[in-house]
Amino acid sequence: MSRLDKFIERMTSQRACLDFAAETISGTPGPVFELGLGNGRTFDHLRNIMPERDIFVFERAVASHPDSTPDDDMLLLGDVYDTLPAALARFGATAQLVHADLGGHSPAKNDEFARSISPLVEPLLAKGGLMVASDKMYFETLKEIALPADAVPGRCFIYQRA
Repeated sequence: MSRLDKFIERMTSQRACLDFAAETISGTPGPVFELGLGNGRTFDHLRNIMPERDIFVFERAVASHPDSTPDDDMLLLGDVYDTLPAALARFGATAQLVHADLGGHSPAKNDEFARSISPLVEPLLAKGGLMVASDKMYFETLKEIALPADAVPGRCFIYQRA
């Protein structure tokens, strides 16, 4: 399989999982957390499918397309090892969705990062809240759930707080 095919599978799966998540959490209060902004494509998709939600973006430095950049009050700038604990102090366990597209080129580095941020993400989710991730995550209390039909197994993962 070509790198382009793998990228298409990842993007198709990401969209399917985020659309599924938006439908699943519809009608429940709580913010959405986007871990990483990148060029802003996913943030733009999230605000289009969930226009009523507060979507907070965690990023080290903004480098997104101007049309896909959140307002300053929706940006939590800094290292995630600092901003995730600060978000827990600020918001508590209220997030209905946390999304992380680790998307790096090194599976080993992605896995190491997933292991290190999993304990920081887990307490942010409200009851019934979802974590959508591009890589396997490591949670003690969240349960991995089935992917929507349009998603390719192994290209995206969904976890839920019971």
